[in-house]
Amino acid sequence: MPPATAKPKSRGRGSADIEVERLLASAAEASEFLKALSHETRLVILCLLLDGEKRVSELEQALALRQPFVSQQLARLRADDLVEARRDGKNIYYSIARPEVVEIIGALYRTFCRP
Repeated sequence: MPPATAKPKSRGRGSADIEVERLLASAAEASEFLKALSHETRLVILCLLLDGEKRVSELEQALALRQPFVSQQLARLRADDLVEARRDGKNIYYSIARPEVVEIIGALYRTFCRP
């Protein structure tokens, strides 16, 4: 008769398993954030907003792009909760929505945009 094989002891969920799950969730969030930044125009818009809120017309002028394209990129940034908008009469002002966005865009700016 062949020897009986012992079943491995079942272990409860260890802290390493929970840590990996947390890392995976954070990685998914970071990946979505980076996808939003993966477009050059969106990245430049966020860099321009580091100085404070801007009207859509100011962004159009700075980027030398037409309003529909700028608005499309702003809509994507809004959908990803990276910018927020406020209306004042006919003007819509955009600003960076969260402090972590300022921190990351600031680091990118310091790394790639300083002369």
